[in-house]
Parts: sequence; structure tokens; C-alpha cells
Amino acid sequence: MGKKILVVDDSSMMRNMISGILEGAGHIVVGNAKNGAEGVDSYKSLKPDLVTMDVTMRVMDGFAAAREILEYDQDASIVFLSNLDEKSYKKDAELLGGKGYVNKHKTREILSIIDGLG
Repeated sequence: MGKKILVVDDSSMMRNMISGILEGAGHIVVGNAKNGAEGVDSYKSLKPDLVTMDVTMRVMDGFAAAREILEYDQDASIVFLSNLDEKSYKKDAELLGGKGYVNKHKTREILSIIDGLG
């Protein structure tokens, strides 16, 4: 059975693309959020198995949102997506407790990360 996933990204096009990839692999997208603040609220109400989190968003960025989610639930699984410098942001994502970092140009790689989580 697929995982219940919350997709957080400020681009509706990216949210739709990520959702399509996840649903095509048998996962269930339980919600979408367009910024980190909405993502935190959605996490608390939907209690997904995993969150895909854009790094740069207005209102609240992905790292700030992830910190809040992890304070609320230390077992939360968050995978970051961004077009930004992969090396520095990947390290930041790992230090924060993220389960992975995927360049948006390689979005399908998110499926490998999810499979690795069990």
C-alpha cells in the first residue's frame, strides 16, 4: 500500500507534477500546500506519512516549516525538493533531519527515497 503524502510547493505546476508522479507510483496525495505555513497546518490536520517540501517559498520557507513540523512530530518524514545549489542545501536538509533532498529536475528520484524508507 502506498504512503499518504502531503505536497508543499509554491508552484501549482510543481505540486501537480509531484502529485502525478507519486500517485502514478501508488501513493496517496492527501493534501497540497502553497507555502510552509500552510504545510505546517496541513501536516497537523492530515497526519501524512511523508511530506515533500519545497525549500524556497514566501510566507514561510521549507526549512522553517520542517523545523516546526519536526518540533510537533519528531518522527515526521520530510523530503526536500529544490532547484537550488544541491550540495549546500542537501547538507542543510540532512542536518535538519530531512530524509532526502531531490533536485526538481530529477523529481522522479523522490520515489527511490520513499522506497528506501520502507
